[in-house]
Amino acid sequence: MDFKNLVEKAKAALGKNPAVIDKAGDFVDKKTGGKYSSHVDKAQDAAKKFSGGQQAGGQQNQQGGGQQNVDPQGPPQQ
Repeated sequence: MDFKNLVEKAKAALGKNPAVIDKAGDFVDKKTGGKYSSHVDKAQDAAKKFSGGQQAGGQQNQQGGGQQNVDPQGPPQQ
C-alpha cells in the first residue's frame, strides 16, 4: 500500500464520521487539562478541512465559501 492510498482511505473514513475528530480532541483536552486547547482546536479544524467534514461553527467546507487561505508560515518578511 502506498502513502497516497493510505491518505485517501483516512480522508474517506474521517469524512464518513467527522465526530471522531471532535472526540479525539476532547480526549486530548481532558488528558492535558485543556493546557493545549487552542492547538487542539486548530488541529481539529485542519483535520475537518482535510477530510471534507464540517468546520467549526457547523459550516460545510466549500471552495470559495468566503474563507481566506492562510499561509501557515505567517506573513512575508520585509
